[in-house]
This record gives sequence, structure tokens and C-alpha cells, in this order.
Amino acid sequence: MTTLWTSAEAAAATRGRITCDWVARGVSIDTRTLQPGDLFVALKDVRDGHEFVGQALDKGAAAALVTHVPEGVGVDAPLLVVPDVLEALRGLARAARARTKAKVVGVTGSVGKTSTKDMLRAVLGGQGKTHAAEASYNNHWGVPLTLARMPVDTDFAVVEIGMNHPGEIAPLAELAQLDVALITTVAPAHLEAFENIEGIAREKAAIMDGLKRGGTAVLPADLTVTPILLAKAAEVGARVLRFGNAADADYRLTDVTLTPDATVVRATAQGEPLLFKVRSPGRHFAPNALAVLAAAAALGLDPSIAGCDIGNWLPPKGRGTRERILLDPVEERGFELIDDAFNANPASMAASLDLLAAIPPVDGVGRIHPGRRIAILGDMLELGRTELDLHAAIARHPAMASITTVHCVGPRMRALHAVLPPQKRGLWVETAAELLPQLRQIVDAGDIVLVKGSKGIKVSQVVDGFRKLGQAIAQDTTGAE
Repeated sequence: MTTLWTSAEAAAATRGRITCDWVARGVSIDTRTLQPGDLFVALKDVRDGHEFVGQALDKGAAAALVTHVPEGVGVDAPLLVVPDVLEALRGLARAARARTKAKVVGVTGSVGKTSTKDMLRAVLGGQGKTHAAEASYNNHWGVPLTLARMPVDTDFAVVEIGMNHPGEIAPLAELAQLDVALITTVAPAHLEAFENIEGIAREKAAIMDGLKRGGTAVLPADLTVTPILLAKAAEVGARVLRFGNAADADYRLTDVTLTPDATVVRATAQGEPLLFKVRSPGRHFAPNALAVLAAAAALGLDPSIAGCDIGNWLPPKGRGTRERILLDPVEERGFELIDDAFNANPASMAASLDLLAAIPPVDGVGRIHPGRRIAILGDMLELGRTELDLHAAIARHPAMASITTVHCVGPRMRALHAVLPPQKRGLWVETAAELLPQLRQIVDAGDIVLVKGSKGIKVSQVVDGFRKLGQAIAQDTTGAE
């Protein structure tokens, strides 16, 4: 791997002091994933990163970014000493952005940020060297870390920008100096910190404060808060591309067809017909993919190549990925698991239920039941004072008509459990751990099982429990094992 930072470059970017010369090939904040040659950044979070500097150096870190020489570390160790580690990381981010000619896309939205970021990575990567955030590195340290890791010769970069409270998005977007700002949607999420959805829209719109002169805003065309987004675009002088179902959208969805293994999308791109597919069923993937193609067009990419490359994208683990779990490896009887246990709010919950409804179960293979659609739903967190009403409203979603049984996890999901029709009402438990002993009785061969909930409710434990029931086989999107 080539050099990412010399000690002199890093010292200049952070206004820090080096104890000796060194060369770093990467940047790390976690000794568990640190690679030899990384610059270890001793951030303070749940633990103080200074406690792990010695371990990082022992694992081959090129140097450590610190505020002082940690206990047990020699004064001659390779260090970059600064007054504030997080501010120094921001300094590295600013310097990395300034020294590259990369075109940078920023992504935010109440739902779909990470999947859209990964779609962009797939599309942009087909037409240039592309750098993108790992996982969901979208907060006050994740964004500068992503930028600090960006190689000088990057052609395109994708930065995911999230928020929990007002005022978080603008400074991160300004740090990234965006060529394109993309907002996936605005929906009820993090309502604990905002008075209403209009407040969320204004915070999402703040991503446009980071647009460079002549930059493009890719915005949803169909929302009640779209005028708020358009007003912000006008304020900053951005070029606008709108996507969605609206008749006057620049990128307009005209038809979405779900198959068991794909989403086929027909659209118009500034009046020209457009046909493409995503290798995973899910109606919610269609507008996000269309927004990605709009962003690619704003960057001047070849639309034909972009349309083909988006067909190679698959959702990441925990965000709608599908697996086949064999309950009987000899007879190859099993069920299909949809792992969407990473996050949840009303919009993403609706999308996951639509996905479950689009996949047919298999009859005639179960020991007891014909094939069923089963949902295991955990609490949606950070929804504020209307949270119980929002949970109960799930019962009215049209996809519920095709779902056989709904099991509920968490105190908030009790509101949904109470209003479900008796024939659909499954178990309710306070915690995911309480459901684990019941998993073998919940599922049969031929079933389709969705597990969905906010990360904090830990329904990922249910996903892991299902995997332990049998031999998990990653579901090939062609339907082959």
C-alpha cells in the first residue's frame, strides 16, 4: 500500500509535534482492526484511546495521534502530539480534502443512507478510483475519519452524513466540501430531538451548506417537506435534480416490479427512458437507485455504465440481506431469513414489510405448516412522544395482509401487539434474549422470516439464533445455493 501520510504532512495538517519521522499507510481508531502501518488515533469515547496506544504500537502502528505520552509508552515512541485529538482528526480531514482533486458526494436522509452510499460506491467505482465510508461511519468522528483515509489519487469519494440532534450535519458537510449533496428522504426518525418532521427536513437540508460553488443537490420530489429542501438549494445556489414519482421530477419512477430476486425499475432520466435492476427485491431500493444515477449524471459519468453497475450492488449485512437456513441438511429443507436488524423507523419498517410481502414462501416442505411470512419486529427507538402511536400504526400497513404472524420484541412494540388481529398476533417479549428459546417453535421449513428493529433493541440476537438452528447458506440472488 502506498503512503497516505508522512509525519511532516500530518504535523502540518494538525499543527502537532512529532517525536520522530514516520510514514503511515492508513488511519485507525480501533486496535481490533488496526493494520500494520496505520496511524492510530487515540479518540475518547466509551474508553480513552490513549489506553490502547501501547497495544497499537505493538501491533505495528506507524505512529499514534495523542494529546500526551501515555503511561507505559516510551518518550521515543512514534507519536504526533496535539492539544485535541478529535480536532486534529478534523485537521487531517481538511488537509486530505484539500490535496485531492476527487469529486465528493455527500449522502444523508432518514432512511437508506448506507445502502445509497454503497450503491454509489458500486456505480462510481466502475468509472474511477473510489473511496467511501466504511460501515455507517457518519457521525462527528466517522466523517473526518473517512476523509482522513482518502488517498491523494482518489477520483470519487462518498461520505455518509448522519445526525441525532440539530446542528450536526452542516459542519460535517462543510468539512467534506461536496460536489453533490444527496438526500434520500425525510421521515419520522430521531423525533426525540426535533419538534416535527419540518425540523428534520431543515436539518437534512443543511447538507447543502457543504456544497462547493456550482454543486448539485439531488433531492426527493414527492415529500410534503420538499419545498423546504428546494428553498435551501435556492439559498445556496445549487443546481437541483429531483427524483421520485412526481410528474415533473427530473428522474421519474414510472414502474417498479419486484421479483423474488430483484427489483426492476423503469424510469425517465430528464425525459429519456431508463431501465435498470437492483439484485435484491425491495420497492424502497428503486428511488435510492434512481437518486444514485442522478448523482452519477451530475458528476458527468457514463449513464449506460452506471445503469449496468448498479445491477451488481447487494445490500450489506443486517440491512435486508437474505440467507437460507437449513433445518434439515439431508433433505435440504429450510427457511429464508431476511436480516434487517440494524436500524428501524416507520419508513424503513414499511419498506421491510413490503420486501417480506414480495417474497413467496414455499408450500409442501414444512413439517407442520404451509409456507408462511413471519415478521419479528423490535422497537423503533428515538421517535419521541408519539412513539407508541407510530408502533401501533404498523398494523395498518398494507403488507400486513399477506403476513401470517407477527412476533414483537420490546416495550414499545407492545403497542403494535395489542392492536394486531388475533390470528396474526404472535409472541410479545420484553427483550430479544427472551425470544431465543422459542425460535425452533416459531419457524418451519418453507417460511420467509423477517427480523427488523433498531440496533439498540438487539434483535440481531434473534438473527444469530436462527443461524444456529441449522446451516446458514448465503442466498444467491439467482435462487441457487
